[in-house]
Order: sequence, then structure tokens, then C-alpha cells
Amino acid sequence: MSTRRLRSEDYNDYSSTDVTPEGSPPDGMNGFTHPESYQRFGETNGTTWYQTLIHLLKGNIGTGLLGLPLAVKNAGILLGPLSLLVMGVVAVHCMGILVKCAHHFCNRFQKQFLDYGGAVMYGLEATPSAWLRTHAIWGRRVVGLFLIITQLGFCCVYFVFLADNIRQVVSAANGTTNDCSPNRTVVMTPTMDSRLYMLSLLPFVVLLTFIQNLKVLSIFSMLANVAMLGSLVVIYQYIVRDIPDPRNLPLAAAWKTYPLFFGTAIFAFEGIGVVLPLENKMKNPRQFPIILYVGMTIVTILYISLSVLGYLRFGADIQASITLNLPNCWLYQAVKLLFSFGIFFTYAVQFYVPAEIIIPPLVARVSERWGWLVNLLLRVALVCVTCVLAILIPRLDLVISLVGSISSSALALIFPPLLEIATYYAEGMHPLVITKDIAISLFGFVGFVVGTYEA
Repeated sequence: MSTRRLRSEDYNDYSSTDVTPEGSPPDGMNGFTHPESYQRFGETNGTTWYQTLIHLLKGNIGTGLLGLPLAVKNAGILLGPLSLLVMGVVAVHCMGILVKCAHHFCNRFQKQFLDYGGAVMYGLEATPSAWLRTHAIWGRRVVGLFLIITQLGFCCVYFVFLADNIRQVVSAANGTTNDCSPNRTVVMTPTMDSRLYMLSLLPFVVLLTFIQNLKVLSIFSMLANVAMLGSLVVIYQYIVRDIPDPRNLPLAAAWKTYPLFFGTAIFAFEGIGVVLPLENKMKNPRQFPIILYVGMTIVTILYISLSVLGYLRFGADIQASITLNLPNCWLYQAVKLLFSFGIFFTYAVQFYVPAEIIIPPLVARVSERWGWLVNLLLRVALVCVTCVLAILIPRLDLVISLVGSISSSALALIFPPLLEIATYYAEGMHPLVITKDIAISLFGFVGFVVGTYEA
């Protein structure tokens, strides 16, 4: 990923690609384009199907997963899993729409690559409305804005997550033993407020974001993945034991709390930003539809299983992150620290995206002599913004729901169906397809408004 590419006229966000379209425009509205119409050229070191699958899983598994048990509590033990299943199906369908529309415009305009914002811009240019065609560039800008909000929102969530888990580990340190019995009482030592922990973490996070080399960040990302995978295995083996009688849990919770479920769930499913980059970096992009469906099926099963088992295991006592419900013995304290270690380094990876969108154009306005200093100062400012926002809303469940409702719902549910209508309406669309797209966008918009208000 190069700054030069990020500044190019046709490419203004992080969805770097290296493919060229060949063949004719796709026919049909309900699937991907013909595989032969979208092939890689001039590069043999693209990602394999296995690497793409791993990246897809990583792009969809994070702190949102740990908050899903509380989300199921906000929806109900029956309504919650069913809603997660429906949202998973809709989210994958919208990912498919985005890829299909990007292929369509690559074929039409013989583009080598196309990102999310570019697809929306060309979609607006294809509409019958002269006003929308004139202002099509705002499609790219709006998508870029929501991408920035989403990624910086993730960073805010990471601050709250780190503070809550480290605070709990420190407060229970004096009473931590090898006894992991859930009935053991631990006297918690008074410690400072979680917001002070956020401020304490700020200098370390700032130093981490000074690392601007993706190859170096990839090493930390790999370590983070290993730490988080090991933590999930230990979490699963704990919550499947001694599950109490679930008959006292409500099948459907009060409707007032359902918008909070929506925000948390769509936050967890928000991986649509990585779809086009992954598809376009493959050696054989024709394999991507299968990878997308297999990968998202695994993600959906993981989401539903952890959320249901976590809520069954802890019931009404479930907290904003399931790690906060684990016993205060050395094994599970290590799990909290391991997951916190993974999230800490993941911050740099998530921060890279908005930094590469915001910083290069601003650095270009100053002389080369001062460019490095302006670069570092802007990084410090952006990290401080995420820390301040996290301090202002120090509740993990509300931060996740707020970020999910504001930005994730727009990128994952609202924009893709409208893009499909804009792309294909002039060529003729079946009324049922238009109705389906409008229904998905309205569902996303209602979740956006109500979820944001409740959070």
C-alpha cells in the first residue's frame, strides 16, 4: 500500500487492488459476475484462497464478538440468535452486491481496480437523475467519511476494552490464585477509574501508531491473532461447562433494548470494507465467491455459538465483554491479558486506514522539511481524539452499539442495496429486486436512527 496510490485521482481510500477486468458486462442481478470477466494480470504473488480466507475471518472477528452475549441479552435467548442469523445472511448478500457492482463498472470502464467509494461514485453517475450524476463525487467522499468514522470508532472501542480488562486484572491481583472455581469470592482491591487507565495507555498507543510500515505491523498483527485465538479457545472451554437452567431467560427482551442489540450485532458483522481489497489481491479472484460464503458462514456460526453459550452461562450477569465475566484466577487473568495484548496491537492496524486517508493530503500542503513532524503531530492528534471520545463514553457496550449504529449500518446495509439500484436501474430491474433493496436499506436506516438514539 503506497501513499502515491492513496493520493491518485482514481483511488482515495485503502482498498488497494491489482486486477483488470476482461470480457463483457455481467448479465443477471442475483449473484457475482461471470468468473471469466474478472481476472488478475501481470502479478504472480497475489494471495491464495487460504490466505484470503484467513484475512476475511480476521476482518470480521474482534471486540464485537466478545460483546455479542450481552447483545443477545438485549434481544432475548430466542430472538437474539435468529436475528443474528438473519443479519448474517443480509450482510453477506450486501457484500456480494458490492463485489458485483464493482465488477460491473470495472468491465464497463476498463478499470484496473475499483474501491468502495469508486463503485458508489460510478453508481451515481449511472443513475437517470442529472443532479445525482453532477454530484457523484460526493458518493466517494461520503463513503470515505464513514470508513474513517468506522475505523476510528473501532479505535475508541479498543481504548475502553483495554481499560476495563486491565483495571479488572489489577483490582483482583492480590486475590488471584490457581483456584478457578466460579464460587470463590475474591476481594477486589480499590483501583483508579477506567478513564485514568485510558490516559495511562495513551502514550504507549501513540508510540505504537508511529510505526508506519505495514510489513512491521503485519508481524504484530500475527502475534495478535495467535493471542486472540488462544484466548477464544480457553473462553469456549469455560462457558460450555456448568450451564444453568435456561428456562428463566426471556425468549424475547423488551423492544426498548433491541436497538442496542442491532448496533452491537452490525458492529460485529461490519467487514464489508475488506471485501474488495481481499478479492482484488487474490491470485485467482474467481474463487472469491466461495471463500466469501464459506468464511462468513464460519463467522456467523462463531457469533451465534459464543453469544448464545455466553448468555446461557452467565444469564442476567453478562457484562459488556464476556472476558469481564471470567473468574479471577491466573488462567483467566492470563486470557484477559492475552486478548488485551492482541487488541492493543490491532489498534495500529485499524488506525492505519484513517491515517492513510487523512494524513497524506495534509502533509502534502507543507514543505518536505516539516512533513515528518506534521505527520507525527497528526497521528498524535488522531489518537488523542479516539482516547477523549472513549473517556467521554466509558461504557464498552454503548460505544460498540453507537459505532455500529452510526457507521457500520450505513456501510454494511444502507449503501450496497442503493448502489445496486443505481447501477442497474437504467438497464432494467425486476420490481422484486428493487423492493428487496429498498427493504434492506430501510431496515439499515431504521437501525441507524433508533440504534444511535438509544445508544
